[in-house]
Amino acid sequence: MRASALRTAAALIALIAGAATASEFRSTSDAAVLYDAPSLKSKALFALGRDYPLEVIVSVEGWLKVRDPAGTVAWIEKKSISDRRMLMVRTPTADVLAQPETTAPVVFKAEQNVLLELIDPSSSTTTPGWAKVKHRDGQVGFVRIRGFACR
Repeated sequence: MRASALRTAAALIALIAGAATASEFRSTSDAAVLYDAPSLKSKALFALGRDYPLEVIVSVEGWLKVRDPAGTVAWIEKKSISDRRMLMVRTPTADVLAQPETTAPVVFKAEQNVLLELIDPSSSTTTPGWAKVKHRDGQVGFVRIRGFACR
């Protein structure tokens, strides 16, 4: 097996997609602040940029309790969340391939912490272990995923 195929097969991607799971995954719509409680008067923990992937744990009156890819649990205003589903590369590099198979040609390589938009949520159920993604520059391909590594 080619070295790049091994890297692809071993790639650990934080899948913020919601496909094939009961969890709800979303991303930030713009810059957003995470808080330690569901109130603007609570302690601000840190700020996130646009399209940052989050797993929704619970919804309470305009607030969402969320978990980020590093496992941090915090609160965010519901209005700060979009319906876009994003993936975050969690390995040093991940090959994005032309087809959902390890022998397919590489379309592009994504480095660690690069965000990729999940453009076909059903791709992870019709081709288990793969997700169809789009880079912000417009390149489209398939990335090998391993679980829903949001924790």
